[in-house]
Amino acid sequence: MPAFDDSTTRHVLTPSSLNRLVRDLLGDALPQVWIEGELSNVARPASGHVYFTLKDSGAQVRCAMFKMKASTLRFRPVDGLQVMVRAKVGLYEPRGEFQLVAEYMEPSGEGALQREFEQLKARLNAEGLFDPSRKRALPHYARRIGVITSATGAAVRDVLSVLARRWPLAHVEILPVPVQGREAPPAIVAMLRKASACARYDVVLLTRGGGSLEDLWAFNEEIVARAIHASAVPVISAVGHEIDFSIADFVADLRAPTPSAAAELLVPDAVAVGRHLRQLQQRLLAVQLGRLQGQSQRVDHLLARLQAQRPQARLQRDRERLVHLQRRLTTVLREQDQRRRTRLERLHARLLARHPRNQLPLLQRRLAEQDQRLRRAITQLLQRRQTQLRHDGRALHAVSPLATLERGYAIMFDADGKVLRSAANVATGTPLRARLADGELALRVCED
Repeated sequence: MPAFDDSTTRHVLTPSSLNRLVRDLLGDALPQVWIEGELSNVARPASGHVYFTLKDSGAQVRCAMFKMKASTLRFRPVDGLQVMVRAKVGLYEPRGEFQLVAEYMEPSGEGALQREFEQLKARLNAEGLFDPSRKRALPHYARRIGVITSATGAAVRDVLSVLARRWPLAHVEILPVPVQGREAPPAIVAMLRKASACARYDVVLLTRGGGSLEDLWAFNEEIVARAIHASAVPVISAVGHEIDFSIADFVADLRAPTPSAAAELLVPDAVAVGRHLRQLQQRLLAVQLGRLQGQSQRVDHLLARLQAQRPQARLQRDRERLVHLQRRLTTVLREQDQRRRTRLERLHARLLARHPRNQLPLLQRRLAEQDQRLRRAITQLLQRRQTQLRHDGRALHAVSPLATLERGYAIMFDADGKVLRSAANVATGTPLRARLADGELALRVCED
């Protein structure tokens, strides 16, 4: 660092060079620091950067987290939240303001984790991942069960013990994964996807023993929740103790308070099932015995009816019925014969009445009457026609040219027989004919 001595040559700095010098000094002295404090004046403009103040009871410092780093935040920074920040110490040169450039930020303490838990829970609930309508019922008698948990934890021993005691017929496969730490969430997601894709299991149990909120945090990760939601196989979640709730519990098809309780929910009790089967067997035997007794009673009843209806009695009844039917048949035939005889006599009388020999005089009288009526009609018709003809002749004669000729007129015709209507253009010596009332005259035109 250069020394400044007024007794020698002055080294004069501009504000820009001074701020740059201070920035470099701070960057060299404190390249990266961890700092814990309370968020204040949090702002997130449209640029995507996050600006805030980090403070404690005695001081505060301005901070900035740029868009690329801010996009990796797993929670929403708000005023009053206690956080841990990894940052570079620097100076904002245009205003000469001391500030921290944050590269990573996480909530501080269990209270912060709880707030992060509540924020994620509210967001996933709003998306419908907790909707009861999408939860599937577990199979009543699961044959293959996949248990995603730590292979060495106490939870797996409890689960195997309960399953073996309650339902030895179930085939249980342990799908080992780490259940806490950074490697736990991706491992759990990968195992859930594998169990879903293989279509081998009737149900999957996701479980681990109890612990602090930090210990159980792998089951509060968003990627784990979405993997449970996407699973093609029903998932039951049993994380921690009865008082512990995780995001996985809300997304799963069923939440169990403990791993042991989950095992009891997964399979029926073999003892209870055996007892129920024995009860069903006893009921079946009782039903069969009742039906046999009923059939036996029916056979006895039919036998009594058969004895009451001896063949000799039935033959006697049939003989009597046959005699009765023969009498009815004789009566019916006699009545039918009488009806037919009566009808035949009636038809014979009608036939005699319509014999041609008896019909001929009547038809001759009708023919004579029709002949007289026809002659009278013809005579009357001829008279009417003659009268009409005379009337039409008189009317026709009244308008005929011959009537005009009778009054002294004549009709002139030229040599071609055409009516001569004018004297013009008729040459002397032209032969003509004159039609009179009683005949024709041959004429020739002469000079005056």
